[in-house]
Amino acid sequence: MTRHHAIEITLTRPATAAELHRARRAVPLATNAERTRLMAVQRAKNPSRALRTLRHQLDALLPIDVLTTYYPDQHGQIRLNLALSHAARTAVRRAAATRGQRPQDFLSQSVTTALARHERQRVQRLTTHLEGLHTHYSAEEVLISAASALHCRRVPPNR
Repeated sequence: MTRHHAIEITLTRPATAAELHRARRAVPLATNAERTRLMAVQRAKNPSRALRTLRHQLDALLPIDVLTTYYPDQHGQIRLNLALSHAARTAVRRAAATRGQRPQDFLSQSVTTALARHERQRVQRLTTHLEGLHTHYSAEEVLISAASALHCRRVPPNR
């Protein structure tokens, strides 16, 4: 069954007006204000095929860094499509071979591990900052201040 897949396109630099014009002739695209991130909807049987098809259609037209599925798949994973240099592909193949893994499994595990590490570091930094606040303020004061700051940042609903 063919479905539609929302794909985010991250560019290595802002796209020029001419590049966007040519790319839009091949694929309908939505762009952000900086023209560094685009969105497209691609018909395909699965997310991986949608990424490959879109890469094939746009690679020569735009300075694409990475393509990602916008919504998680049935396993809760976001799919990535990276264009690696020959040297990077060789390094990934060698590292995967030393671990007895397929290159795509090695790369997937490496990215997942790096993201988990990054998230742990963010939580640790936040905890450290909060502990620093507790030396000067009570827990209630910190909570009230945080709630007030978050309340002031809310965007009013569109009417």
